[in-house]
Amino acid sequence: MTFDQIAALAVLVGVVGVLIHGKLRADVVALTGAAVLLLLGVVRPVEVQGAFASPAVIALAGLFVIAYAIELSGLLGLMIRKATQLATRIGATGIWIVIGLCGSVGGFLNNTPVVVLAAPVIRDVAVSLRLSPKRFLMPLSHVTVMGGLLTLIGTSTNLLVNDMARNAGQPVFSLFEITPVGLCIALAGGLWLYFVGARQLGRSVEKDEAEAARLAEEEAARRKAEASTWRRGLFSFRLPRLGESRNLSDGSGDAHLGDVALYGAGDRPFRLRPALISLGVFGLVIVSAALGWAPIAASAFAGAVALILLRVITPEEAYAGLRPEILLLIAGMVVVGTAIEVTGLAQAGAGRLIDVIRPMGPLGALIVLYGVTLFATELLSNATVAVLITPVAVALADSLGVDPRPFLVCVMMAASAAFATPFGYQTNVLVFNMGGYSYMDFVRVGVPLNLITWVAAMVAIPVFFPF
Repeated sequence: MTFDQIAALAVLVGVVGVLIHGKLRADVVALTGAAVLLLLGVVRPVEVQGAFASPAVIALAGLFVIAYAIELSGLLGLMIRKATQLATRIGATGIWIVIGLCGSVGGFLNNTPVVVLAAPVIRDVAVSLRLSPKRFLMPLSHVTVMGGLLTLIGTSTNLLVNDMARNAGQPVFSLFEITPVGLCIALAGGLWLYFVGARQLGRSVEKDEAEAARLAEEEAARRKAEASTWRRGLFSFRLPRLGESRNLSDGSGDAHLGDVALYGAGDRPFRLRPALISLGVFGLVIVSAALGWAPIAASAFAGAVALILLRVITPEEAYAGLRPEILLLIAGMVVVGTAIEVTGLAQAGAGRLIDVIRPMGPLGALIVLYGVTLFATELLSNATVAVLITPVAVALADSLGVDPRPFLVCVMMAASAAFATPFGYQTNVLVFNMGGYSYMDFVRVGVPLNLITWVAAMVAIPVFFPF
């Protein structure tokens, strides 16, 4: 091995090890690895510059600003509130409709604010129906993650794989090119969660629902007693004397207000003009990218600037919506991925992998690649896995003499569709705390879901992206 290969491998192992350890921020770790590679001369300054100015980073930055403008306008919160009113009227089926709508929105907007807004109201509706929120909060997270598989802009992973594939000389993906595969995976996973998912949680759900029923009965008895007391004291009501105060709300009323303040922290009042302009700009960005008028990076960047010029958001709000921790993580990991590719490590790794799976043919290679990517995603961030696996996927396809496109789609899907741990995705962490799940709850639901979506992907990818 050459010095550059040894250095790139050492940095890669160090970055992965620190990320697994989990004591340092992922973006700091990625940037440290990039700095070491630059100092050692493994990558050139122009390659580092290219990573920070890559189309994936520019597109994500613009989309984050547009999504934040939509969130600030109150439009997202209004949509979720209206959907929740439907759920309240028609019961548990309505909650699943809300979850499905959140998944479809996740194909275009960042799914974290979607879950932040939807999770509390779904929990409250479930409790009002005397159902355990555990039945719905984990599926909410998983469905919004699967919604990100529907379009090229659904997740940062998709954009990053697309960007790295372009750097490797492959044609870029169009906005909806991966939609058929993502839809197959989302339908298979969503149906399994609807019919089977909550049953995997077993007694914990039944215990919660029994407790909810008991509390509801106690609340009904309390209200009945209060009503009786009020009727008896109706004619003995007197005005308070001067200097005397009267507390018109009991402890339960104060708690209710506290719940509203807590759960509404992420919601915004609806403002018609900013909502219409934000939605219109977002629609133009989607149409421009879908019809090929301009690359997605240029469209998203122009849309973000337009929102500032139209005074829908201020420059300060735009900066607040950028989410630099994600952008810097991606840029840093792109530098690490570039080092793996330019030093020949990706080609060497693919060669060793080919020696093992060559007898299986292209389909066998696709199955193994999905499994390797899926396993790695449970341990590392999506961006890290995309950077590590994408060069290997291209080299693997070239060595087998087949089109790299199905292997690239495989990486896109497997790097996001990982459900077996509560810490593999930010939305999982949110519902993990809110729903009171255990680590093993995610394992019991997530492992079968991983297998089902794996099978769905292996059926759909060769159909829509032949070898």
